[in-house]
Amino acid sequence: MRKSIAQMIAPSTPGKVSARSIATQIPNVLIHEIIDGKPYYRKGYRDVLAKTKTVEDIMGSSSLQAFLITYLTIWIGKQIHEHKYHILTSEAGLHLDRKNNLAGDLLIFDSGKLTIDKINKNYASVPPLISIEVDIDIALEDLTAHSYINLKTRKLLDFGTEKVIWFLTESKKVMVATHDDEWQSFDWNYDVEILDGITCNVGQYLKDKGSEFA
Repeated sequence: MRKSIAQMIAPSTPGKVSARSIATQIPNVLIHEIIDGKPYYRKGYRDVLAKTKTVEDIMGSSSLQAFLITYLTIWIGKQIHEHKYHILTSEAGLHLDRKNNLAGDLLIFDSGKLTIDKINKNYASVPPLISIEVDIDIALEDLTAHSYINLKTRKLLDFGTEKVIWFLTESKKVMVATHDDEWQSFDWNYDVEILDGITCNVGQYLKDKGSEFA
């Protein structure tokens, strides 16, 4: 179904991915991230290749994923210092280097580092203070969910991100990783500190809303 790929170049501009040597048969729009020169494709990309779904069919988030990202964005946005920080959402792109482009569900930046002149049509090239992910958006084929989470988290921390937080709807767990402490995993019905004393409780929020996923 696809050819092997020697290495992919991860440019800072969206939509301009190219292979260094061996071309791919898979359209760039189906690439969600590039890590260490390897493309990671969107969930459902094989259905698009088989023409049983369109690209548009697989581009959106689940309603639960979108619901939680919206909650987190609004909840944090109400409390965060708007002059001190910038919040980027909607699969915000991060350009780490020519081998690595990542996407973030909710990224919080120091506005002194992501200055207004760096907010443009390219991916952000400075590390966020906080990276928040809700579920996994790639097709897991030759690695496990645990392996992918560890890989992406380590890339973010090595890039300079201070804290990476994963909310996982299937297991109803939260994973929190920082440079200084051991990575933690716990039930999502507990308070999670984002930064500056701002906390959230996804499980309690869903319970309050009457969701079956609480």
